[in-house]
Amino acid sequence: MLHKQMGKYISTELMNNPSKKKIELYQEEKEYIEKYELIPDDITFIEKDPTTRFLEAYIERCDKETEEMLSKESFRFLENSIVYLQKHKNEFLYFESQWFEKIGVDGISFEVNDVFGTYFVMVGLKLPKKNGPSLKENLTKELDGDVAKYELMFNQNDGLWDLNFALNYVNGFNEQMSLEEAFRLIYRFLFNLVESVEERSKNVN
Repeated sequence: MLHKQMGKYISTELMNNPSKKKIELYQEEKEYIEKYELIPDDITFIEKDPTTRFLEAYIERCDKETEEMLSKESFRFLENSIVYLQKHKNEFLYFESQWFEKIGVDGISFEVNDVFGTYFVMVGLKLPKKNGPSLKENLTKELDGDVAKYELMFNQNDGLWDLNFALNYVNGFNEQMSLEEAFRLIYRFLFNLVESVEERSKNVN
């Protein structure tokens, strides 16, 4: 899925810039495309400013108890520290972006876990059921912590994996980061997770 999406993405970029030999890409896509050689050698990559990735994102603040939307927010809201969620434990953030869609995630819920006090990420991940063992192996390896680090269950009705994980145990996390930085870290973590799972599946087959 990721390989196909990246191929489609780079094809679109090339069509939109037929006479140019330079293409602007964010770090994760740049590294992936270079690794799998998805582009001609005569094309030069320019790395885009990572802070602009989620300018188009759809953001809601919601009430945990009722799940009702409290307010739609602009990109500027992401300038807040993630401590916002510690101060508003009755809220969760709902977040959508075209970038998450490319890696098989339609939307993200982000909140502070009431039991452990960790920053919890909840997503539905579009990967086949057969990828379960590889998903668990990668999550156990990449999430560094002693308490409950993740929950994973295949949703038969939706045909996707319900994945909840504590962002605190993702490499690069710190409590001084902004919400925008947190969502970029979530994206990088999930991007690498999907890549690793698909690469292992390809090798097994």
